[in-house]
Amino acid sequence: MKTKISEKIKNLGIKLPPAPKPVGIYKPLLVMDNILYISGQGPINNDGSLIKGKVGLDLNKVDGKKAARQVGLTMLSTIINNFEINKIKRIIKVLGMVNSTPKFEDHPYVINGFSELMVEVFGDKMGIGVRSAVGMNLPQNIAVEIEAHFEIQV
Repeated sequence: MKTKISEKIKNLGIKLPPAPKPVGIYKPLLVMDNILYISGQGPINNDGSLIKGKVGLDLNKVDGKKAARQVGLTMLSTIINNFEINKIKRIIKVLGMVNSTPKFEDHPYVINGFSELMVEVFGDKMGIGVRSAVGMNLPQNIAVEIEAHFEIQV
């Protein structure tokens, strides 16, 4: 019998941060047909603080990768607080945005922090989708922002 995603998160001992409230005029997530769209999420620590800084200046690439994993935890918290996580079938698309200096070139490495968490939670087959990893300036100087699309059971 397939383990429910909520049980897998518990069995992995994953501690989720608080789900963020929107800081603008948008929904944290939206369901259309069989797709769950998740708005951009930032790296929220368990105490509610944000992981801030530019990768390549304030943070090294390992710290950036940790921040991307924290975004994944934040996203799972958002899903659990606004949707039935056990209805997720697979991840479809990820857009990973790294707050980085112009000379930093290892954005895919950073976003692997998020992707590796999704594999832990959803498995090798369903936890890997298509992905982009880019560098830019991010709001509030957060280290990483990620948005994602998931296929769901309807």
